[in-house]
Amino acid sequence: MNHVLCGLAANAALPSELVDRLIAVADADVAAVLAARADLSHAQAVALASRVVESAVPLAYQGRLTVADIDPAAQPRAALALLEEGVGGPEWARLFAADPVVERREKLAACPGLPPDVVEMLAADSHMSVVAEFALWATPDVATRLAGHRHAEVRRAVAANEATPPTVLAALISGEGLHPAQRCVVCDREEPPFVHDPKCSRLDCDLLPGASCDGSHESTVHDMLVAAVRNPATPVAAVVGLAGHPSMLLRWALAARSDLPPEVCARLAVDPAPGVRADLAENPAIDDGLIRALADDRDHNVQRRLAHHPHVPLDVLTRLAGMTTIGTTLLPRIAAASPSEVRELAQSPNPAARMLVAQRRDLPAEIRDALATDSDAKVVKAVAPHPGLPASQLRAMVDRQGVRVIAKVAANPDATPALREYLTRHEPRAQKAFREIARHPNATAPALLACLADHRAKPVAAGHPALPPLVVAELLTDRDGRVAEAAAANRSLPHAVMADLLPGGPSF
Repeated sequence: MNHVLCGLAANAALPSELVDRLIAVADADVAAVLAARADLSHAQAVALASRVVESAVPLAYQGRLTVADIDPAAQPRAALALLEEGVGGPEWARLFAADPVVERREKLAACPGLPPDVVEMLAADSHMSVVAEFALWATPDVATRLAGHRHAEVRRAVAANEATPPTVLAALISGEGLHPAQRCVVCDREEPPFVHDPKCSRLDCDLLPGASCDGSHESTVHDMLVAAVRNPATPVAAVVGLAGHPSMLLRWALAARSDLPPEVCARLAVDPAPGVRADLAENPAIDDGLIRALADDRDHNVQRRLAHHPHVPLDVLTRLAGMTTIGTTLLPRIAAASPSEVRELAQSPNPAARMLVAQRRDLPAEIRDALATDSDAKVVKAVAPHPGLPASQLRAMVDRQGVRVIAKVAANPDATPALREYLTRHEPRAQKAFREIARHPNATAPALLACLADHRAKPVAAGHPALPPLVVAELLTDRDGRVAEAAAANRSLPHAVMADLLPGGPSF
């Protein structure tokens, strides 16, 4: 990879004539970056697709290429991309429906608005994977027809399709009104009974670990049930009976459904699998009683997920905050807290409660300022990025709490240039602060020069437009490819230097 040319291809200030020169020498890496340019003209898109065939696909998805620009025989992937975007005539669809390459028919099967004759061709395709892909995106009437397909993998795809009618999804679970499937991906390859060795060493084997078939196609049928449970179109009455199923994966999928009745939630709350209980803990379907019961769960992930429940009582939430690591995130219940609740949390003797409310960025000034002077570093760290804090108060935070809060102070949108320069001189150093300073839109040249001394902040600083142009040019030869690429992408790079970077100009 030529990091400098890739960076140049991403440079928003690259003049159009230099874009043309870059297209003329682009390889696959550079073309991938050029294809994402917002200012690429239609003529440049056509030239790029001609230079690097692979780039035609993203250009087609972005609408930069039209039907007139694509030859489906020579550029099938780009033509399929247009069909997927709903562009391209029925003749293209018919061409790919009869294509001998299975992967192309699979791609076509996911395209919308196909003509009726192509729909029939795909539904009757000789290759199961094509029909399964088609079933995943089929319209309700076609999905209904494919629910009775002889291959269990096609039925699994129908079960995952949200356009499948609820009555059909219920039938896939119960089996009522459907003939048993005759084939599956396992017995297509092996003679039943067969269980795929999880440690299979065959390089050409694509069966999943543990896939099995004893003649009832059990592993594919199991996957079909999981897909149906996860499908929001499946009636809840059809899935509640699976709460006691021996398959943990089925119970896990069930625990995430937001339409579960209370008795099913209660049963899943004592499930032996922590993952099932964790998904249930964040489920809006559980009531206050179950929330409080799950708060006593000893599994860390259950507690963490419960903290993200939108209706968790504040007393439970503050207790959870003291028991488990929630992270620096604004929890839904805190975001929805009323003004009186915000005041109560901010004045709580529990620092965990104050830390939770400090994550809000719409706090009244008096509450924000009180939290900024909190004695607990975690509370100060949480409120430090809050907009509106004056530079004097931000500096006072650093003077009191030191390296524990510097990175968050550096991320404050109102941090002044002088404050950021002060943070770069702080001892002991806080490496995370340099990265925050380097990405700050208002960072000054002195602060950015200091960031270049930190190996993690250097690639970020190299791309900042406030960095002096001469320094940016020097970084083009940096041994770290990420730094050189960021410098080449820096819009403050002089146009003359950009031109020299292209083949034919002086080398760096």
